[in-house]
Amino acid sequence: MANKEELYNLLKIEEKKGRIKAIEAEMSEPDFWVDREKASELTQEMSNLQKVVDEWQNAESPETLRDLEIKAILSGKYDIDNAILSIHAGAGGTEAQDWSEMLLRMFQRYAERHDYKYEILEISSGGEAGIKSVTLKIEGPYAFGYLKNEAGVHRLVRISPFDSDKARHTSFSLVEVIPEIPPTEDIPVDEKDLRIDVYHSGGHGGQSVNTTDSAVRITHKPTGIVVACQNERSQGQNKAVAMKVLQSRLLSLKLKEQKEEETKLRGEHLSAEFGNQIRSYVLHPYKQVKDHRTDITSTNPDDVLNGNLDQFIEGYLKR
Repeated sequence: MANKEELYNLLKIEEKKGRIKAIEAEMSEPDFWVDREKASELTQEMSNLQKVVDEWQNAESPETLRDLEIKAILSGKYDIDNAILSIHAGAGGTEAQDWSEMLLRMFQRYAERHDYKYEILEISSGGEAGIKSVTLKIEGPYAFGYLKNEAGVHRLVRISPFDSDKARHTSFSLVEVIPEIPPTEDIPVDEKDLRIDVYHSGGHGGQSVNTTDSAVRITHKPTGIVVACQNERSQGQNKAVAMKVLQSRLLSLKLKEQKEEETKLRGEHLSAEFGNQIRSYVLHPYKQVKDHRTDITSTNPDDVLNGNLDQFIEGYLKR
């Protein structure tokens, strides 16, 4: 385990302190709050940075040092940022849609366990039960760094509660995780490349989403990326949030293309991202959750589905 002095360098504490001072200088400007969205993002960034600095300053116990050591592994450019997490039901109708709602609850409980805030930006209800898709923002230091490796296909095996014959069913859902675009990034979007639709939205399962005609869906025609937001009170606010998500998706696409190009230059084999089955959750005929990338297993799927993902996330990061 790294000691406190080693973690000072690994966590780039001096660099974080410098960024905090730079944001504080911006906050002292009289026109700082003119652009409230940017001001809010910078305030959030400073809060995330300050939490890491405070954790390092107050670190004494081995457990705290271990947590900081995990954070030190997260050295990617966007690892410290908020995450935008989407879940999409696979083929299988009600079964897959119910599984997607179970995954939504799992990630919400994970966020609560780590004192992260979360907000549902858009949700599409299933026909009989569950959800077809959902997008939520998870806010807190290293939210993206911890959750980025949850991206992929999640598989459920269980006795179906919707099958009168009590047959065993296998369901699949796809999880996507991208960083919320930080205020320091500039991802230009040409308005003529967009198709903007306004629609009526409705919540599901008690979710606090807006139910007026102010929901906004944006299609980026050159890439086919579609984003939506229905959680804000006005059409303008929903459009602003949807644009933010679009910029984050465009950033993620740019990073993915760069990574694929680097991989091709190295002559490595590329696997299809949407074909990656990363984890299986078996509730019948035995109880087990297994991560197929690390072989880490748990015999308590109820605990995992209640948000206890640390052994899988940390195990993958340490790998």
